[in-house]
Amino acid sequence: MTPYDFYTYESMAEKKQKAARKLTTYQKKHPDAQPILITGTKIATSFWGKAWCDHLKHYADYDNRIDRGRSYIKNGFVFDLTIEKGNVQGVVCGSSSKLYQVAIAIDPITDQRLVQQIGGHIDSLEVLANGQFPKTLAETFLTNENGLFPNLNEINLSCNCPDWAHMCKHVSAVLYAVGAKLDLDPLLLFELRGIDTTALIKKSVEEKMMTLLENAHTATSSRIIEDDSIIDLFDL
Repeated sequence: MTPYDFYTYESMAEKKQKAARKLTTYQKKHPDAQPILITGTKIATSFWGKAWCDHLKHYADYDNRIDRGRSYIKNGFVFDLTIEKGNVQGVVCGSSSKLYQVAIAIDPITDQRLVQQIGGHIDSLEVLANGQFPKTLAETFLTNENGLFPNLNEINLSCNCPDWAHMCKHVSAVLYAVGAKLDLDPLLLFELRGIDTTALIKKSVEEKMMTLLENAHTATSSRIIEDDSIIDLFDL
């Protein structure tokens, strides 16, 4: 008998079916779980989701490993994902059906220049959530040095799997899963980086009010809204 007699080949389709059964069991024990289930061939389709996934390619230190988790996320191996300020937690099903815990810590944005740039362009949370931004502002988000997406030196990766690699396929799967999650709720990216979106909206409203008041000194307009009324309008 050779060592190969102990190995039974499983296709990705078989692994996917096994993971789906495992997920059903997992959800019974964890009813609040938020699995990432991809439909179609693309991990993300929105501006925010695609931009996040594209940004992962900038992690040059892991350029030969970052794609290892793509098949995991596409085949439903990410059983749970939570995103909070500075923290991403994920549960990933391994190829042997064992579950692994992934933790990704991301530094919050402390440089107020980006916050100020954002604040001058956002009119409402609805506009923000729909990703309707001027092209110049979108380019600001994508810059490597001061953008909204974290640089490699702002991120710390952890997984309890036995893989020696710092960027294992489970970590990679969770990173891509964040992009899929942003398709559903782009505001999670702002929360992840520690940016108060409500404060941004209020700042934008206040700036527009100042412009209106300045214009009122030279011309009277029936379109000017009282300060309290416009704050109420945006429920701030």
